[in-house]
Amino acid sequence: MNDENKNEPQDKAVDAEVAREMEGVPEHLRDDGEAGEAGEGEGPETPVDDALAKLKGDLEAAMQDVLYARAETQNVRRRLEKDVQDARNYGATNFARDILSVADNLSRALDHVPEELRESDKAKNFLAGIEATQRELDKVFNSNGITRIAAKGMPLDPNQHQAMMEIPTDEAEPGTIVQEMQAGYMIKDRLLRPAMVGVAKKPD
Repeated sequence: MNDENKNEPQDKAVDAEVAREMEGVPEHLRDDGEAGEAGEGEGPETPVDDALAKLKGDLEAAMQDVLYARAETQNVRRRLEKDVQDARNYGATNFARDILSVADNLSRALDHVPEELRESDKAKNFLAGIEATQRELDKVFNSNGITRIAAKGMPLDPNQHQAMMEIPTDEAEPGTIVQEMQAGYMIKDRLLRPAMVGVAKKPD
C-alpha cells in the first residue's frame, strides 16, 4: 500500500468536516481555494470584499444622515424656544401701545390742573384718585417689562428719541434734550415708542 492510499481515509475525513462547516453558506460566497493559490491576495476582490465595502459605504452615509438630522432637530428646537420666549416677552406689544394713550391722557390731565384747584379741599381727593390711578398704571407697566425712556437732560439717542424741534438755548449743550413732548417707552429690550423731544441748539 503506497502513501497516497494510506492518506485517503484522512483526506475524506477532512472533506467531510469542511462540507459540514460550509452547510448553509451560499454558493457565491464559497471560496474554492483556487483564487488564493493563484493570486495570493493579488487577484480581483471577492464578492465578500465587495459586500463589506458596500456595507461600509452605506453605514457612513447613514451616520452622516443621522448627524444632519440631529443638527436640524437642534436648530428647530432652538427656534421654537426663541419663538416661545419672544411670545412671552413681546406678545403684549400691540396692547401696550394702545394702553399708552391712557397713560398719556392721565399725565396731561394732571399737568394741566391749575394750582388753585390743587389747593381746594374739594378737589384734593379727586386729584389724589387720578394720581393713584397713574401710579397703579406705572406699576402694571413695570411688572410687564414696560419702562419709560429717560429723555430730558439726556443727549439725543436716535434709537430711543425722535427730535421734533430744535430749541435755541445757552443753558444746555447742543444735541441735549431740553423738552419732552411725549414720553417714550421700551418693552424689555425693544423700543415700544420713541420719546418725542425738543433738542437744544446754539442761538443764532
